[in-house]
Amino acid sequence: MKGLVTKSTGSWYTVSSDGVSYECRIKGKFRTKDIKTTNPIAVGDWVDIEPEPEQETAVITRLYDRKNYMIRKSVNLSKQAQIIAANLDQAYLVVTLASPPTSLGFIDRFLVTAEAYDIPAGLLFNKLDLFSEEGLEILGEYRSIYDALGYPCFEISALKGTNMEFVEASLSNKVTLISGHSGVGKSTLINRIIPEAALRTGKISDWSDKGKHTTTFAEMLQLEKGGYIIDTPGIQEFGVIDIEKQELSHFFPEMRALMHQCRFNNCRHINEPGCAVLEALEEGEIEASRYESYLSIYHGNDSRA
Repeated sequence: MKGLVTKSTGSWYTVSSDGVSYECRIKGKFRTKDIKTTNPIAVGDWVDIEPEPEQETAVITRLYDRKNYMIRKSVNLSKQAQIIAANLDQAYLVVTLASPPTSLGFIDRFLVTAEAYDIPAGLLFNKLDLFSEEGLEILGEYRSIYDALGYPCFEISALKGTNMEFVEASLSNKVTLISGHSGVGKSTLINRIIPEAALRTGKISDWSDKGKHTTTFAEMLQLEKGGYIIDTPGIQEFGVIDIEKQELSHFFPEMRALMHQCRFNNCRHINEPGCAVLEALEEGEIEASRYESYLSIYHGNDSRA
């Protein structure tokens, strides 16, 4: 029987097949092609299952090819990766400028990974109800960077419901990943859209200004008007993995548009003469923060927020 993985708790998976949900485990050793991952099956995967005789459980026997997936380097395990979700129509990163802060570098690593795996991505700037005038100015600066690159950006308050109608319209009939640091308001946002989900929300941890993990597993939630949201545990770090250095600039849209104007075909956009990217950077046509993110990823620097 073919089914859709709607929940993953680590060793067990909930698979929906013909309107019936089965608690499933993996049959034997299961490997995804060419990539060592901590989780061979992810929410959003299509699989074949075999119900176990005289039990209410089933076994996953086959993983179907994915059209895409969101992946990150596992914390402290440089050679292993975690697949966050699979077969996505789009992905949104929930961003807060404080309590907790989301850095530009974190945003860029998320967007680069989405570009690399062919996932349309956007940004949800949350907690608009908490912004001071100075905060709104910084928000405007953040947003202008990504608006100019064509990424959909929404300024919202999930708590108050501000501008949520625009977000809800963008989710219709699509499979959407919602990601971000713990404490940015993912659960509050999803509760606003799907009240019956009743996800737990938690206060920000005072000592670290990092959110407490209120979602402990990945889960696919159905939208009333069609489509799904995939809710995932908060991510503290987002390490880029499985992208070759010479390919990296392809996943920065502003660099991709210029790379064919460089003097050398194998230009790294670091210190080469006749580099169109460096010229655009000097002229202010490429944001310095974006170029810093490029260098950080290129040199394999730390993936912390």
